[in-house]
Amino acid sequence: MSHFPKLLSSQIAYDVARTMLDGFDKHHRLFREVSVAAKARFEAGDWHGLQQLQRDRIAFYNERVQESVALLQEQYDAGHIDDAIWQQIKLHYIGLLTNHHQPELAETFFNSVCTRILHRSYFNNDFIFVRPAISTEYIENEESPVRPTYRAYYPGSREGMAACFERIVRNFELDLPFEDLPRDVGYLLKAIAEHAGDFRIAPNFQVHTLSSLFFRNKSAFIIGRILNGDQTWPMVIPVIHGASGRLVLDTVLLRAEQLLLLFSFAHAYFMVDMEIPSAYVTFLRDLLPRKSRAEIYTSLGLQKQGKNLFYRDFLHHLQHSSDRFISAPGIKGLVMLVFTLPSFPYVFKVIRDAFPAPKETTRALVESKYQLVKRHDRVGRMADTLEYSDVAFPLARFDEALVRELEQHAPSMVEYQRAKDGSEEIVVRHLYIERRMTPLNIWLQEGSDEQVDHGVREFGDAVKELIAANIFPGDMLYKNFGVTRHGRVVFYDYDEIEYLTDCNIRRVPAPRNEEEEMSGDVWYTVGPHDIFPETYRTFLLGDPRVRAAFLRHHPDFFDAAMWQHYKDRLQAGHVHDFFSYAQHDRFIHRYGGASTDDARRAA
Repeated sequence: MSHFPKLLSSQIAYDVARTMLDGFDKHHRLFREVSVAAKARFEAGDWHGLQQLQRDRIAFYNERVQESVALLQEQYDAGHIDDAIWQQIKLHYIGLLTNHHQPELAETFFNSVCTRILHRSYFNNDFIFVRPAISTEYIENEESPVRPTYRAYYPGSREGMAACFERIVRNFELDLPFEDLPRDVGYLLKAIAEHAGDFRIAPNFQVHTLSSLFFRNKSAFIIGRILNGDQTWPMVIPVIHGASGRLVLDTVLLRAEQLLLLFSFAHAYFMVDMEIPSAYVTFLRDLLPRKSRAEIYTSLGLQKQGKNLFYRDFLHHLQHSSDRFISAPGIKGLVMLVFTLPSFPYVFKVIRDAFPAPKETTRALVESKYQLVKRHDRVGRMADTLEYSDVAFPLARFDEALVRELEQHAPSMVEYQRAKDGSEEIVVRHLYIERRMTPLNIWLQEGSDEQVDHGVREFGDAVKELIAANIFPGDMLYKNFGVTRHGRVVFYDYDEIEYLTDCNIRRVPAPRNEEEEMSGDVWYTVGPHDIFPETYRTFLLGDPRVRAAFLRHHPDFFDAAMWQHYKDRLQAGHVHDFFSYAQHDRFIHRYGGASTDDARRAA
């Protein structure tokens, strides 16, 4: 160990490490402030304010990384620091994280700053965190945080459970009265009894709830678990503003599949105040064992940590698989090249260098559309994407036809290099990664009558929920939508999306004469933002089974008035209610409980 003091002899190395950690600490402080502000916005019913917080928070990470890079360049000429000093910087940084409450996030921040300064040939164990250096286990045991990660409650008899659940809800100290909390707790206990069936309360009956509320869209979520003997159930209680303007408990979710939908990749990230994020992730993984840590970090708004863990999982998968990357099956897109690894449940999307007619777009515009989706509330209907730069793949794992396709259609995005073991790698300079789904056009072509009926109903619901959220999908061909493993239809092709409020919704004008009526060409002018819903029949209703299902479930889809209704409400400032669970699970439908204005109209 005699070399160790020598390794840590540089004051500059310590100062650089300290500066980088200060940058991360500022980021996490601002991140938590947003989550605290979300509570006040929810209490006030300031839905536009909540949406703005969500949009602002997305940009925080890159802003802090850029600030840190600029500071390091200005004060330490970081781009010219030699290799030995960089090794010391990393060691000092590890030392500074010893008692840190977010060490895994701070390591990822360190990597983000380094990769902006260093060439990718330096991305190795000596310079960045290829694997975690600080354990996140038992952080709470080392030093008590401001508050524990979760609270434990011990209801006594059946009669005591109502009082206990009322206390659980009131302990979150929402600054708005409840419409009728005893009534809602009664519904909640009834739902638990229906779910549990004939069960006896064991001596160790407990309820655990995470200490912070989860905010998304117009809901606050109490998330926890119920323990009874050797049984454990997840428990999520959505809290919403009722039609009276007061708070109500909307339902209770007790099944794992309900939580999978709640934490789906097609939803916006939660806003939640966490002192020790890793402890929240550990708690949630107990409830969601099918979700990876990467997915859970991402759903909590810590998407950079999610990206980091996802990439580590991907490399692990590569090492333990042998299949080859191939072009994704399905209709080829005009904007993206899409490839996949059959054994890995994701697709990789690369923007083409040139776009054939009729596409009229640019790389910058396509990238801006993906950023728009990242910032927007995806309402469970738009797939989240992971964006990466300079991703190196083993060339031997690439199908030759795929390599030719990339070289032909996206040559600026591809280069080659030698790996450390001497093997050849193909480097993709920029790509998006999305969860793989069954393309809806294939689902409708190959599905049973019941599957076609389900797919069409879901498609119409998806589009209506998107336009309610002010997203006009643009290209609504079935191939641009996918079916998830839960049977949800999700949109995933973003190069033509627009805000609905920027669109002019028009009816096709009647032909003025026989010549126009018989013409196969459009006889009326079409502006760049004009949309004509009745024309969607042409490409959506070709298949007889699809047509019958569409007209049964969504007969208003081709009526411009329906689209204009959504636009009018958006322009009036209305924020639609979106629910991450089935309508029939809500107390309003199960027991005749309280409701939002939107739900009362629907009911």
